[in-house]
Amino acid sequence: MLPRRQDYGVKMTGGVRGGSVINFRTTVNSGSGRRRGSSAVLPSVLTFLVIVASGGLLLMIEKGMLNSMETPPPRGSGKRLDFIRQVGRHGPDAVDVESQILQEIRNRTIRTMCSQKNMPHNIWSLSPLQRKTVLQHVLVNDQYHFLYCYVPKVACSNWKRVLKVLSGALESVDINSKMNHHSDLVFLSSLKPEEIRYRLKHYFKFMFVREPMERLLSAYRNKFGEIQSYQKKYGVEIVKRYRKSRAKDAPIKGDDVTFGEFVRYLLDEDVERMNEHWMPMYNLCQPCAVNYDFIGSYERLESDSAYVLQHVGVPPHIQFPERQTWYKPVTTETLHYYLCSLPQKLLKELLPKYILDFSLFTYPLPNTTTQHCRH
Repeated sequence: MLPRRQDYGVKMTGGVRGGSVINFRTTVNSGSGRRRGSSAVLPSVLTFLVIVASGGLLLMIEKGMLNSMETPPPRGSGKRLDFIRQVGRHGPDAVDVESQILQEIRNRTIRTMCSQKNMPHNIWSLSPLQRKTVLQHVLVNDQYHFLYCYVPKVACSNWKRVLKVLSGALESVDINSKMNHHSDLVFLSSLKPEEIRYRLKHYFKFMFVREPMERLLSAYRNKFGEIQSYQKKYGVEIVKRYRKSRAKDAPIKGDDVTFGEFVRYLLDEDVERMNEHWMPMYNLCQPCAVNYDFIGSYERLESDSAYVLQHVGVPPHIQFPERQTWYKPVTTETLHYYLCSLPQKLLKELLPKYILDFSLFTYPLPNTTTQHCRH
């Protein structure tokens, strides 16, 4: 019997959260006349974009988008995502204003959403399963007093390398060895309740996010295209469930799962019991229950990571590692191809499962209209 289908990416539990949600950098360094001019118009730009983000989110709440399978047709040109991807490519001096805009939009959006009734206000108001998930994804560094909630497929392996170097378990972030994702790391789940409370209150807390469908596609290509254990555990089952054309006696390896079959599998999965590589970012890190001080972006990975390391006081010689040479990025064109190859009905049913990731972290819904997909 298939698992019960769940319509959205969070179960609402009691409490109203108060206070500030995220405390981002708020200063713009003085520089050229051009930059001073940019900072002068920043408040009005921020005000406009924050109103758009918060108003759009409230409209989604009022229309019940978070509580039903109905969602508006995918829209937008994708230009905002392209803008976000470009932000980190112009050097630190040129991106200060853009960075503040993105961070302030995310700040206000999360604050608006998390202040709604029935949203969790701390980890103790979460269900036992929700609390277990988030505590198992928050890594602890007591030397530099920070907590990092890792999200698979959002550079978490490199962040774990950094933590292992800081603890002395690894000599350098550039050592090319297979990553053990559990050894030599301290998880918040391993601590006592009073120790958890203290660190959540006093430590610098951060996480990194990525465009939801891009992250999903990255997980699909990696796990079903390269990892045999995932092919055997998930691929075989997916083919059995959803490939009607297969011969009953034919052997199944699970290494040829199509993206459409993978999406059908996700539609039948409970988001709170998904594998961490495709579980929504919201469910992994619970940004309404954990007061993150900084939420970085995969699209600005280098500059956002440098900021975090500098903020917590890590020695300058320890830097965030460069991407491995074998890494295969998900390009805009690749994502466009996969999403446009899906039946519209499947995508329309899939988006509500990740709607909180799109909404809270201010990513535009993908555009897969017929006209857009022709190009």
